[in-house]
Amino acid sequence: MITSTANPQVKNLVLLGKKAKERKEQGVFLIEGKKMFEEAPKEWIERVYVSESYLNKEEGQRIPEGMEYELLADHVFKAAAGTQTPQGILAVVRRPKWELKDLLLGTAGSAPALLVLENIQDPGNLGTILRTAEAAGTSAVIASHTTADLYNPKTVRATMGSIYRVPFFLAEDFPALLLQMKKNGIRLYAAHLQGSIPYDQPDYTESCAFLIGNEANGLTKETVEMADAAVKIPMEGCVESLNAAVTAAVLMYERNRQRRG
Repeated sequence: MITSTANPQVKNLVLLGKKAKERKEQGVFLIEGKKMFEEAPKEWIERVYVSESYLNKEEGQRIPEGMEYELLADHVFKAAAGTQTPQGILAVVRRPKWELKDLLLGTAGSAPALLVLENIQDPGNLGTILRTAEAAGTSAVIASHTTADLYNPKTVRATMGSIYRVPFFLAEDFPALLLQMKKNGIRLYAAHLQGSIPYDQPDYTESCAFLIGNEANGLTKETVEMADAAVKIPMEGCVESLNAAVTAAVLMYERNRQRRG
């Protein structure tokens, strides 16, 4: 059992929890809690850490047989997890790799339905968007390189497991990505406050992508100009705009409604 926070493994866990650069260089991210652990593809899991008190609970007796784990004293686990109320089980998981060319093709028998994010900054928003994308049947989420880190622990928690199932791609050259999508016959719909088309008017049954911008500033002018259409969600009262995750949800579910017929 590891009883010191000075242990090299514990120090590395702390780094992975705090530093996006470390997560990227090591090609891994952290998951915490029974649900996230049980839903993780077993071939993605590299190392498992369990707190002393968790091992004494009933759920602690159900760690898959044959799976090795490192036991941590409770105070050490709390330091490694970086949360006020640790859930007792923590794992280092390998980051998945998705190919853009595959995402632009969609799935067998179904045209691609994509969500494209530009400079989303709030980790909770990003995680909620990914979770909603799975629920609405969106085929993949693609983001600009200026978007928040998908593997931030707060983002990972907010996905509630969807991070394992929704393909995600980070585009280093965002304008080039949009051009490639257009060349692939994917129509781009920008969510925009000055949009001239009601959000439920276009036909989303064919290949399409919704462009969602930064929480405070929305989409950049350049991105809006590359879209095939700018759509607007009507709002009542004195509300100036919707949360980025809510906007994404409205559009994704409208597409889902149309495709279900």
